[in-house]
Amino acid sequence: MLAHSQEEIAHVPPHRRLPVASRVSEATVSAPHELLDAAVLVPVYRDAAGELRVVLLRRAEGGPHGGQIAFPGGKLDLADASLRDAALREAHEEIGLPPSNATVLETLGTIEVKVSGFRVHPFLARVVRPVEWKIAEREVAEVLEPRVSDLADPANLDANMQRFPQWPEPVRIEFIRIGEHQLWGATYRVLKPLLPKLLEGGWGF
Repeated sequence: MLAHSQEEIAHVPPHRRLPVASRVSEATVSAPHELLDAAVLVPVYRDAAGELRVVLLRRAEGGPHGGQIAFPGGKLDLADASLRDAALREAHEEIGLPPSNATVLETLGTIEVKVSGFRVHPFLARVVRPVEWKIAEREVAEVLEPRVSDLADPANLDANMQRFPQWPEPVRIEFIRIGEHQLWGATYRVLKPLLPKLLEGGWGF
């Protein structure tokens, strides 16, 4: 995916920075005229058995994002110096991943989610898994750590038809099955192109 330089992402106009309490995922609300910037961390690590894993979270029930699978992340806070800093801060606040445990490897291509009004900036990171995850319980139901090999397995790729308030007809949605959960939307769009390269040992994994 297309990378962006740190200079390009370092400054976001103050009028587009919103409180930390707001998070980003797959909303089903009418899109505003101007997309709002949000940042997500894509944490990857090898476990003790040598398996490559991606860290995801499941949103707490309730609200437009309830129960959805996402990367840790959200809108910029006024105190964030850059989108990269916002992604690291959000991962710390949401799942207890210290910024010192994350090495950002690449700024991935921006994803525009017009249905929810966000421009999502993903940051791929090699992380050192903490002994335990400390989740923000009001926002996060659980942390998921699926193996990259399972995420890339064609047997776990599926699609169905879903209805959204904005569209008169059902829409075909592709997703990756993770146990009883479905990973779709912006998270799917960020993750799916990464899987082959991760399996090939890209970025030194």
